[in-house]
Amino acid sequence: MAASQEHITAGLPRGATLMDGGVAFRFWAPAAQHVYVALDGAVNYLPDPGDELVKDPATGDWTGFFPGAGAGTKYRFHVIGPGGAGFKRDPRARELELYGYPECDALVLDDDAYPWHDQDWTPPDFADLIVYQFHVGVFSATDANGRDRRAHRTAKLLDAAQRVRYLAELGVTAVQPLPVVEFQGEWSLGYNGTDLFSPEMDYCVDPHALAPYLDAVNDLLAAKGAGPLKFEQLAGQANQLKAFVDICHLHGLAVIFDVVYNHAGGGLDPESLDYIDLPADPGPYNNAYFSSEGWAGGRVFAFDREPVREFLTANALMYLNDYHADGLRFDEVSVIDAKGGWAFCQDLTRTLRTAKPQAVQIAEYWGEFPRLAVQPPPTGMGFDIAYSDHLRNAVRAVLADRGAGIARLADGLRFQLESWRSYHCLENHDVVLDMDDHRSPRIARLADGSNPRSWYARSRSRVATGLLLTAPGVPMLFMGQEFLEDKLWSDSPGHTNHLIWWDGALGADRHMADFLRCTRDLIRLRRSLPALRADGLAALAADEQNRLLAFHRWVPGKGRDVVVVLTFSESTLYDYRLGFPRSGRWREVLNTDYFDHFPNPQVSGNAGSIEAFNGSATLTIPANTLLVFQHEDH
Repeated sequence: MAASQEHITAGLPRGATLMDGGVAFRFWAPAAQHVYVALDGAVNYLPDPGDELVKDPATGDWTGFFPGAGAGTKYRFHVIGPGGAGFKRDPRARELELYGYPECDALVLDDDAYPWHDQDWTPPDFADLIVYQFHVGVFSATDANGRDRRAHRTAKLLDAAQRVRYLAELGVTAVQPLPVVEFQGEWSLGYNGTDLFSPEMDYCVDPHALAPYLDAVNDLLAAKGAGPLKFEQLAGQANQLKAFVDICHLHGLAVIFDVVYNHAGGGLDPESLDYIDLPADPGPYNNAYFSSEGWAGGRVFAFDREPVREFLTANALMYLNDYHADGLRFDEVSVIDAKGGWAFCQDLTRTLRTAKPQAVQIAEYWGEFPRLAVQPPPTGMGFDIAYSDHLRNAVRAVLADRGAGIARLADGLRFQLESWRSYHCLENHDVVLDMDDHRSPRIARLADGSNPRSWYARSRSRVATGLLLTAPGVPMLFMGQEFLEDKLWSDSPGHTNHLIWWDGALGADRHMADFLRCTRDLIRLRRSLPALRADGLAALAADEQNRLLAFHRWVPGKGRDVVVVLTFSESTLYDYRLGFPRSGRWREVLNTDYFDHFPNPQVSGNAGSIEAFNGSATLTIPANTLLVFQHEDH
């Protein structure tokens, strides 16, 4: 099986490419002196001239075609460089052996092996996104008897797939798992990736344990009229990640992958892409993939090098093309910008938009001028949506009573980026992570630090969630937020006191179940009322004395008027006079007070509607409540 230069062309992708009759390899190691491909296991491997790749001095790539190799073939690169000799995993390995990491082989992948069922899938428009963020490793896992497995092992992608029906019923339109690429160790937040093209093996199911998962996956497929998978079509990490996306699409959910292009690692082992060509005296200035700078315990990519930019761009394209991703969330674009990656971001967004214009590109950008993230080149970087923390900070400050008033809530609404381009949340993986310097309580505990199940906590949390889902921009919910989870979370499955409590949401805790019903209705309302997803926004009142905020939402040029009224007052406001944008009948289409001890027998409200005359109306506004009114000619 000696290597040849057959099928080697200038357009050959880096990594392992499956072809008729064999596999072609292209491996970038510019300072290496020799590179060999060790096939079918690297134990006791000795360099063989027949395994040696040929170097292109102009690019630093090593290439070779191996006839007879095929899907599933194990391989590793044996590199001889100025600093010595050793094995390197393929930085573009699409799948790694399940055992032995980091000293493991890569596997040649057949990308056509998975039979997709999502041919009729159409992703939601960007403005229609309602995103649900979760961490695969601790999200959900039950055994055949319904017992929670998260205390004993990392949860899997195929466990998360079994919550897709729940998420579809919740009404969100997209899911955003934390990074799913290979990292060192059994659990992590995922932002320390080491093998960016390979799914995290601890999120995947060993073939010996796959049978019950195959039944569950096929039930989910059958529920949508899709044919079953065979065992071999679900075996392997790449196929399981594809199956997760496939199931999401069939159930009406877009999938947005979280990618980290500002740095790789920590935990970059000797066989990783760190010092890929084994330079002499490895140091900060002779690392092919990385600059001399660090971030978050890892190494910052060298954005000024074409092969590195191509490596990261190819990774993004892999998600869009091979995994049918509906978008990408780019971690800490601020760091990429600060470390010399401005032009890289412009090239990246342009390339992805050309390849798949319907895929949303979301930037976590905290630069001095946030709008530059979403402005097109040459002025900006060209992302579609950018993070905003104005609304989150305003809501949290009001809930915590840190001297913040209703005017700050109004400002939080106004400081969003244009229309749907603002990405906002009240909780996310960073804000409510349990660390030694833990960031901030979850909303329920912030609303009442002494008792997160009190009326005070429940009612204020409903108002906060209602504001998130009626405000301009793209809202994101963090796992458990939809049912009043009050515990900080941890990425470790062994921390059982930090796991979200599914039983509580599904009936064991009345208040959690009621809150879940409220969140579902808020999401349903956002999806049914175009004004809540449109550009129109005007403040109607910011009453500090009664802690009341009212604002008008509409579709420019079409009307479809909606008015949102909320109060953090602890007393019901009777006969409250409020200016309305139009005269006529306004239906009260949502009242969060109704969901307390659902259906609340003592609910206060407006008997289903109010009448506005000469630009104002008289309302009853229950304590700690959010009301939504829709003009009757809607």
